Amino acid sequence: MLRRRMGYSDPTSGRDLLGNRSLCFIFICAFGLVTLLQQILYGKNYIKSAQQFSRLKGDETGNWTGPVNFSDDGSLKPARNGKKRYLDSYDGSYDYNSTACKELRQEIMDVKVLTMVKTSELFERWRNLQVCKWQQNMVETNNFKMSLSRCCNAPSFLFTTKRNTPAGTKLRYEVDTSGILPITTEVFKMFPDDMPYSKSQFKKCAVVGNGGIIKNSKCGKEIDSADFVFRCNIPPINKKYSADVGSRTDLVTINPSIITERFQKLEKWRRPFYEVLQNYENSSVVLPAFYNTRNTDVSFRVKYMLDDFDSQRGVFFFHPQYLLNVQRFWGVQGVRAKRLSSGLMLVTAAMELCEEVHLYGFWAFPMNPSGIFITHHYYDNVKPRPGFHAMPHEIFNFLHMHTRGILHVHSGACT
Repeated sequence: MLRRRMGYSDPTSGRDLLGNRSLCFIFICAFGLVTLLQQILYGKNYIKSAQQFSRLKGDETGNWTGPVNFSDDGSLKPARNGKKRYLDSYDGSYDYNSTACKELRQEIMDVKVLTMVKTSELFERWRNLQVCKWQQNMVETNNFKMSLSRCCNAPSFLFTTKRNTPAGTKLRYEVDTSGILPITTEVFKMFPDDMPYSKSQFKKCAVVGNGGIIKNSKCGKEIDSADFVFRCNIPPINKKYSADVGSRTDLVTINPSIITERFQKLEKWRRPFYEVLQNYENSSVVLPAFYNTRNTDVSFRVKYMLDDFDSQRGVFFFHPQYLLNVQRFWGVQGVRAKRLSSGLMLVTAAMELCEEVHLYGFWAFPMNPSGIFITHHYYDNVKPRPGFHAMPHEIFNFLHMHTRGILHVHSGACT
């Protein structure tokens, strides 16, 4: 009674000496410690195989570290530790058809799905392949082009035209499949007479993504030297970035959400939008006007606005059936997402319109192949809505296509 009255309590009361609560707490601590050790070991994989960067006039220059052994016939031999091979130097000097390069390509092709290996292991295999000169494999390329031609046929159906979408057509939307847009005379007038591009019209094309991996690449001159340059969603190409991304543009996509969010649906901000497009000189623009009903009005306003400014710039609209076919095509390849990225749409079209396709700025990981953190875009670090695109799977397919000689993925500095 006295103890209770004076406010004292038994110091052992309420304790759970090695009881349920204590065991639970110990388990949580142990789990956290194991997780921490895993992260440390995982980080060591990056550190061991990372490209050692030095700074030269503010630019990143790389030297591969670790042993790689070639036998007299050019084939690969295991490193001394019997587990990993790293490149001692990189000058792109090994012939595409050498035994060593065939083995390096096979190491990537052995990864059938992205989840088979850790990202660090995929990066290591990709880095090792950079010792080999890229060469187009015409058999693989032509087979891929034939598959695209059968399913999608960009030279005929990439854009809506007066030829493939006559007046009076009831055009079904890509996503809102229950919605139908009657092609009236007014809408019909906005379409080009026929497709402006033909099959394999251009010899060498550059498709420029907006990934942070292109930063400090100095690929601008190489990109501008292409016969045709595709870009995604009106990215900045001013002097601040042109050394890396170039300045030439022949076709650029515009996501209607950009017009809605940045330019007030062109209800007031018409001239600022027009001036932004001036950065792309005489390039044509393409919009997914028939993705859903919300996109249509905003996309049409771009055409009306440019007509009001007497612009000769071509304005095209993706054909919804073409985009549906492209979605199905890549779904079979393992790219399953709510929406394909604009970059993948352009790469798919380029494969039919160009003889040789080169990709720049395409990457979907927070680190570059050397394990160095990079921004999501070369101009900012704003990430897309989670679950909307399947970017890692898109890039994984590009790496396989590069390995097969179908297209060339540039993930390092240009010389």
